[in-house]
Amino acid sequence: MLPENDLKIITEEMGREPNLVEQGCFLNLWSEHCSYRSSAPLLKSFTSSGERVVIGPGDDAAIIEFDDQWVLALGMESHNHPSYVDPYNGAATGVGGIVRDILSMGARPIALMDPLYFGPLNNSKNLYLFEHIIEGIAGYGNCIGVPVVRGEAFFDDSYSGNPLVNVVCVGLAHKDNLVTAKAEKAGNKLILMGATTGRDGLGGASFASRDLSEEAESEERPSIQIGDPFTEKLLIESTLEGIDKGYVKSCRDLGAAGIVGASSEMASKGNLGAYMFLDNVPLCESGMKPFEILIAESQERILLEVEPDDVNLMLDVAEKYDLSASVIGVLKEDSNYTAEFEGEIVADIPVKLLTEGCPTFERPSNHPVLQNRGEKPELPLDLKVTILDVISSYNTASKDWIYSQYDHEVQIRTSVKSGDDSGVLRISGNKGLVMSCGCNPRHTLLDPYKGGRGTIFENAMNLAVKGGIGIAIVDCLNFGNPEKGDIYWQFKQAILGLGDCARELSIPVVGGNVSLYNESEERGTAIAPTPSIGLVGVTDDVTLTPPSHFVNEDDTIILVGETRDELGGSEYYNLYGYRSYGSVPEVPKNADFILDAIRSAVLSGRVSASHDLSSGGLVVALCEMCDGIGAEVNLNSVGNGLRVDDVLFSESHARAIIATSEPEYVRDLLNDVPHAIIGNTGGDLLAISYANTEIVLSLEEISNARMSLKRLMTE
Repeated sequence: MLPENDLKIITEEMGREPNLVEQGCFLNLWSEHCSYRSSAPLLKSFTSSGERVVIGPGDDAAIIEFDDQWVLALGMESHNHPSYVDPYNGAATGVGGIVRDILSMGARPIALMDPLYFGPLNNSKNLYLFEHIIEGIAGYGNCIGVPVVRGEAFFDDSYSGNPLVNVVCVGLAHKDNLVTAKAEKAGNKLILMGATTGRDGLGGASFASRDLSEEAESEERPSIQIGDPFTEKLLIESTLEGIDKGYVKSCRDLGAAGIVGASSEMASKGNLGAYMFLDNVPLCESGMKPFEILIAESQERILLEVEPDDVNLMLDVAEKYDLSASVIGVLKEDSNYTAEFEGEIVADIPVKLLTEGCPTFERPSNHPVLQNRGEKPELPLDLKVTILDVISSYNTASKDWIYSQYDHEVQIRTSVKSGDDSGVLRISGNKGLVMSCGCNPRHTLLDPYKGGRGTIFENAMNLAVKGGIGIAIVDCLNFGNPEKGDIYWQFKQAILGLGDCARELSIPVVGGNVSLYNESEERGTAIAPTPSIGLVGVTDDVTLTPPSHFVNEDDTIILVGETRDELGGSEYYNLYGYRSYGSVPEVPKNADFILDAIRSAVLSGRVSASHDLSSGGLVVALCEMCDGIGAEVNLNSVGNGLRVDDVLFSESHARAIIATSEPEYVRDLLNDVPHAIIGNTGGDLLAISYANTEIVLSLEEISNARMSLKRLMTE
């Protein structure tokens, strides 16, 4: 049912009370998921313009200039609630939806990234969700031929009962083939192409705008869409063919709110109205009511604006690919959205009221009461055991089991293996894309502003160690119930942190998604604030991209950046129960110079390996780099008088490890950026010394610990 105040506004504007079909349209399009009613005022603080930005927020995807001929389409979406109710189909259709967003701009999808967040895997329900969500992403992405080139899998108690499935998609289009969701001309026809329409996905937009109840798995199953990747592949090819031949004037994916969402927004953007013929919609179920036809979120469908003379030509393209297609509407001069079914007008709504009339507002917010952070934990008795515990934690362990499910080399653009700091794709000559995604929710839980800043910088560093520079950000802002003052405060502060750091690095935030009400009634929990992002950058030469593991004996190891006592929210503290103790890492002043210096070193061709320092700190990064070749390091020059566990596990930002056979040349490029030589590569051990502490780990011990997730899933 419509909220009482919404019904009052609509009745006053329309001069009558809306009928039940019209109320259903408003219920979905005025939901938080579609209207951003309490988030839009905050999102306006982002800087979304820039030299490369062709189309910013507001369309199905953003468009960014790559070079004189090519543009990139970028988008990011969530499919959180559906993935809890039906993990395989929820995750699969999350992939399908964002792929169609990219497709609707005239771009061919070329890469996916999937930041994912789960409850601990020692719980059987969480393990089931994890396994089937990965299976759903792999099953869909592999079948449509779009590689997953980067991702994140993060595990925390707060995601029990409410996992997060976020997906980034990048597409490539020729500048001449761009289309938008803005309708062009009255009299043009609206063609629905793709799969037939059924009752799956009914009310998905409103479902995504409320907490998950204890009965969600049974009660909300009709809200879950069922995906068919083979139809999606045909839809990709048929849509691109129609665009290439000039038949398609505008285009919109059928996502949230189904036919009414896509057609009303397309008409409204063109300052037009639309008349819809619901009897013409190809159905796969009998007896569907007009309300169901309008809001069903059946997958693999797209809406095309086509001139009358080209209608039959476009229908022929659909027939060539064995897809259902039908003229289901016509654009008109007046400003109403009208739907006809069985000879009767079942909805007649001012289109701007439907698409833009939802009131937006900022909610009250209050700083949450933080737990007493207590005393600094005592130094562990056995640091070697502690290191092995940290690197075997599923958050820092190898994610090879996940990536092995994905075909990350399809389309033959991928230049580095999955699981590296960034995904790298060759686009034109040696020019390529560098991509990273994710965030650290524990940092954001303790300090949303610092966590938001760190999210941007950490992803920018992932690009820099591969020689890339960020050009555009998309986001997926996952939070709990915004009607609670402390949750809305987290949401607001994280957005401010994201926006401030993005401006400092001159990277525009060009689009994304807000996913609120991520709370579990079953568990009585809200997720940790999770402002996940996708950062896309460029590099002039993908052949210079170094791996993140040591490849040569006797290379010099350089630590770039400063290590501080910043373990708040760290994997180390969390593992031993100190969830609220410590300082959250801050992005240091002039950190952009560190990015520039690392990028220059990488692009010089003198760097044999490079790796960002993030979750788990310096010791985790060193263990990850010792994949076949060991190292001997002395940390006395970088410890700054800190305790040994601070040096090993601090998660301070703006740090990276570089290996090189030409240290003096590389150090000249690093110039005034803080850095120090800490050791050399070689042998079959990782030997670490600091002050009076000596720790030796064999490569076999490291590999064993890092394979903990794979053992869980295969044994």
